[in-house]
Amino acid sequence: MRPIEALRHLELIQGVQLHAGGSCLVKQGNTHVLCAANLENKVPSWMKGRGTGWLTAEYGMLPAATNTRSDREAAKGKQQGRTVEIQRLIGRSLRQAVDLALLGEWTLTVDCDVLNADGGTRCASITGAWVAVAMALRARGLEAALVRQVAAVSAGIVEAGEGRRGLVLDLEYEEDHLAAVDCNLVAARGRNGGVLDLVELQGTGEGRPFSRAEAAALVDLGLQGCGALMEAQRAALA
Repeated sequence: MRPIEALRHLELIQGVQLHAGGSCLVKQGNTHVLCAANLENKVPSWMKGRGTGWLTAEYGMLPAATNTRSDREAAKGKQQGRTVEIQRLIGRSLRQAVDLALLGEWTLTVDCDVLNADGGTRCASITGAWVAVAMALRARGLEAALVRQVAAVSAGIVEAGEGRRGLVLDLEYEEDHLAAVDCNLVAARGRNGGVLDLVELQGTGEGRPFSRAEAAALVDLGLQGCGALMEAQRAALA
């Protein structure tokens, strides 16, 4: 059993999609997400003429990503609220990584497709998508626009079940299901290193309220996890 402060087994596999500007298959335990980034020489109509670019994200789960097949959202004619929330989170997070003014009037579109879901799909999407974005910018000679490194991880307080209890980093589905408190943490640091800063923190008392001290401990654990993820991102791009 892995230590509570350890990430699940992690792989960041580059270049999985041949025709994408950049792509990365992130495997974090049994959560697998295919992330791709593509640059197009255009911007939304409301941004034309400003000389700056844009980054947007799309997220979805394949029908067999969980133990019960889910219908494709395209077949239903609309996206679920959870899907919209997650892709907005991914977009917000990755816009912290890119200086849109240095991008020029280009749009970076990020696609995150969940192949297998076992907890932490939104966090894995952000971590893998950053690698895909870095590859896409490098391929277009726009690497200077990548000004920050961004990664995300889950953390929680598990008080039930037969497995690990207490503070837990990078929760798999069963741990997340049993967590009294869970959070998702997105962190960033400068491209050349430095202190980790928070981009977004989502925390919820699922089974009970939680104290300020517990919140601080979850943040510390999450930042530690993001630091390890960033090392893996740099290794993948080296």
